[in-house]
Amino acid sequence: MATNVVSAVATKEGASLRPAAKPPSDAVIRSLAADDQVLLTKLLTEPKDYVDHADFSKRGTEGKLFGCDAKLVNPRATRFCEKTDPMRDLPTGGARVPTLSSEQEVLMFMRLNFARMRISELLAKYAGKGLPATGTRQLLAWGRRALNTRGTIVRLNMPLVLAMAKRTRLTNIDFNEMISEGNMALLRSVEKFDCSRGFKFSTYSCRAILKSFSRVAMRASRYRGYFPTEFDPAMERSDFQDRRREGVVADCVDELKEILLDNLAGLSEVERTVIHERFAIGKPVFEGQKASKTLEQVGNIIGVTKERVRQIQNNALKKIRVALESGFLAA
Repeated sequence: MATNVVSAVATKEGASLRPAAKPPSDAVIRSLAADDQVLLTKLLTEPKDYVDHADFSKRGTEGKLFGCDAKLVNPRATRFCEKTDPMRDLPTGGARVPTLSSEQEVLMFMRLNFARMRISELLAKYAGKGLPATGTRQLLAWGRRALNTRGTIVRLNMPLVLAMAKRTRLTNIDFNEMISEGNMALLRSVEKFDCSRGFKFSTYSCRAILKSFSRVAMRASRYRGYFPTEFDPAMERSDFQDRRREGVVADCVDELKEILLDNLAGLSEVERTVIHERFAIGKPVFEGQKASKTLEQVGNIIGVTKERVRQIQNNALKKIRVALESGFLAA
């Protein structure tokens, strides 16, 4: 896993124009839990932007937002102490999702962007250098705070997507696809919303969600232009070539019968006898009885060995093939 973190950061550095913070030593990475290693890779490789706020530069802002200053649970932990959480009374999964007040909404977005600001500051502090153990744990702790806050915001505002999808009357568009696009628009809105402007998040996000529905409709319209009918499994594979091949085979059989009947291949009497007896041409087939004869049986009829019968048969088939290719197949 340590190799994955280092290689991911190296790839990011190769594609970026500005130096990035380098991963910590292998010993530090190995001391982290698996989910912490995954989070560390994301923090070191994905761009970290935040929406600034005038209060971020004021003393005591961190304590007001999170209930206490950033202090790790213990020196080897990757999480901060959470003595008091202003949002601890919000319901979890299964309970009815409440509507946040303006003050609660501002608090949530300030917490999110403050945590992202701290992440950006740590990455800038160690730009071009390897993260020490303390810096790595601080970075992970702020990353956890940012993820938890964003998850709470998204969970509390997901009913907006469903409400907008029900209000939007778009025919011939899958409802699940609309919900998926709306959720992606909600996530993008959370990343870009500026609570200092004084607007409710629903005002900003609903417009983004409706625009995502419009994109779904435009994409569906273009798809309908290319594919005007629904998918039909029966049309997935055409049997035209198979039917054409069967028709050619049937015509070849008819032509072969005509060649043998009129002797268009110029076969001698011995050759005609060998072909008719070997392949039972023109003879009825009785149940439980083989109409065709073996080489030895044909040899007894014309008075030669079975090897000579094989030679006569091959020579006759060659003449028939030439007649068939120069006649029917040539056309």
